[in-house]
Amino acid sequence: MKVDYAIVGAGFTGATLAERIASELGKRVLVVERRDHIGGNAYDEMDERGVLVHRYGPHIFHTESRKVFEYLSRFTEWRPYFHRVRAVVEGKEIPLPFSLASLRALFSNRVADRLEEKLIGRFGYGARVPILRLKQEEDPDLRFLADYVYKNVFEGYTLKQWGMRPEELSPSVTARVPVLVTYDTRYFQDTYQAMPKEGYTALFRRMLRHPNIKVLLGADWREVEGEVRYRYLIYTGPIDEFFGYAHGPLPYRSLRFQLEGKPVPWAQEVGTVNYPNEYAYTRVTEFKHLTGQDYLPHTALCYEYPEAYEPGRNEPYYPVPKEENEERYRLYLEEAKRLKGVYFAGRLGDYRYYNMDQAVARALKLFEEVARG
Repeated sequence: MKVDYAIVGAGFTGATLAERIASELGKRVLVVERRDHIGGNAYDEMDERGVLVHRYGPHIFHTESRKVFEYLSRFTEWRPYFHRVRAVVEGKEIPLPFSLASLRALFSNRVADRLEEKLIGRFGYGARVPILRLKQEEDPDLRFLADYVYKNVFEGYTLKQWGMRPEELSPSVTARVPVLVTYDTRYFQDTYQAMPKEGYTALFRRMLRHPNIKVLLGADWREVEGEVRYRYLIYTGPIDEFFGYAHGPLPYRSLRFQLEGKPVPWAQEVGTVNYPNEYAYTRVTEFKHLTGQDYLPHTALCYEYPEAYEPGRNEPYYPVPKEENEERYRLYLEEAKRLKGVYFAGRLGDYRYYNMDQAVARALKLFEEVARG
């Protein structure tokens, strides 16, 4: 087979680049995907009872980028959706991220009033305060709150999710779990928050439905590379695997998902409930909140179990954000710069913890580079 571009991976990064190159440049593109489906980790499908479930855990779309939202809007209608998450703390379900509403759910009015007044006075209403930043405060009440949230909400979840204490990880991780000085109980505060009306897989089908695009599923790039003639290669798989682990493997965390149907209309009051301290799983998601299938008399849940990544046994979901890992990645990046006509992108290719919109933004930016030649 002869094409202009070979793209490894049919997730958001690969699909966006394939669509742009085929549509805007008129080039022939082959997308090679190791799995038996398109969509990467965002792949969704109907279960045996007709509930649209996400095979690789919940994917909730949110972005501040009008460019990304308008681009994806070419391939899907949207269902407005504000994701809400609760955490079980001392037997009570409280809103996450931890906010002024969480204060009210846990503490007496007298204590909550005092803490709220100090949070607003110190940071201002609407502020997002990283938990490790709050732990540095000298005020005893704010220190009490920081220690409480750290111990009951953040520490246990981090230990389960990453297998490490929060202090061992990059500040970029701890910044993802702030204390919000607001009563906004939405999990995200982005301008654009919605779900693809017919699901992510339908969105991907439309992205890849171009006469210049061919998709090869269930194929390992290493096994088919010799049969494909191409001018340029875009690789969205693990960059360390591409180079034969020449500088050692890059660490990842993986997940195991347990999907379970229930013969009841609803099982949870919100989309996701986190369990920072109890059970081996970190969170439980009820997909009907995400999909809007409230007409169904039954529901479907997803239990997430974090685990160590073992090549060949499970999937690499999250690059582990530590400086020593970043140093190893930079060695691979230097290898990549020596190659002509080969581009690396995506969560695995860039060794970055991208949200979906960030993966699309990265792909659109790389397309501009590719288009310039």
